[in-house]
Amino acid sequence: QVQLVESGGGLVQAGDSLRLSCAASGRTFDNFAMGWFRQAPGKEREFVSFIRWSGGSTYYADSVKGRFTISRDNALNTVYLQMNSLKPEDTAVYYCAATSRAYLDIKSDFVYGYWGQGTQVTVSS
Repeated sequence: QVQLVESGGGLVQAGDSLRLSCAASGRTFDNFAMGWFRQAPGKEREFVSFIRWSGGSTYYADSVKGRFTISRDNALNTVYLQMNSLKPEDTAVYYCAATSRAYLDIKSDFVYGYWGQGTQVTVSS
């Protein structure tokens, strides 16, 4: 089992920055690839970003590319999502997730076996 706890969400204005953190405990963290997803009210959960266990490969949704940066610190069992130039359309609950099946479609939420409880990000215009 892997337990994931997100933090760092909040209410900010458009153009501001936030850094989300996801602390993992349980099984060996660096055996898992990590992803960030988000879900806005009335919408389906969508892929945001992904990072492999080594941190060598990262992927982003087109909507956040160039504004968001994913990173991880395996010594601290933590993955981060630095979000810059936030827009009102970034408003959502953000979830981190872990997968040991990164050979599958990492943009699909069914690939991830472990999820955090989510952290709310609200961007006002």
